[in-house]
Amino acid sequence: MSKTYIGTGRRKSSVAQVKMTAGKGKITVNGRDVREYMPYETLVMDLMQPLVATGNENTFDIDVKVNGGGFSGQTGAIRLGITRALLKYDAPNESNEDSYRKTLKREGFVTRDSRAKERKKPGLKAARRAPQFSKR
Repeated sequence: MSKTYIGTGRRKSSVAQVKMTAGKGKITVNGRDVREYMPYETLVMDLMQPLVATGNENTFDIDVKVNGGGFSGQTGAIRLGITRALLKYDAPNESNEDSYRKTLKREGFVTRDSRAKERKKPGLKAARRAPQFSKR
């Protein structure tokens, strides 16, 4: 049995639990193939970025459980989860010059994107949208 590396990613209101094991590069999201689950190829390319940056596209099988939010938020959550799992895998080599952390940090994958929808305020139509002003 090969070792499993787990990473949790969050983005907007999505949460992704990523399990990474040695394999051939198969990615499943909620029990379905990633290309079947994600409606656009650009989203698939987006979540694969950490694997491509470290050269691990065909090294790991990845099983993802994701819920909440839309496809864009879920993609961001999965990408962060994959990044964190890769960092756990590479933890013994972190002091090396060619560590995954340096590469992933330079690409901006290690930092969680904290932007989320702003709450609606009382007396307004949306978070900042005020009712139309009428002089009379």
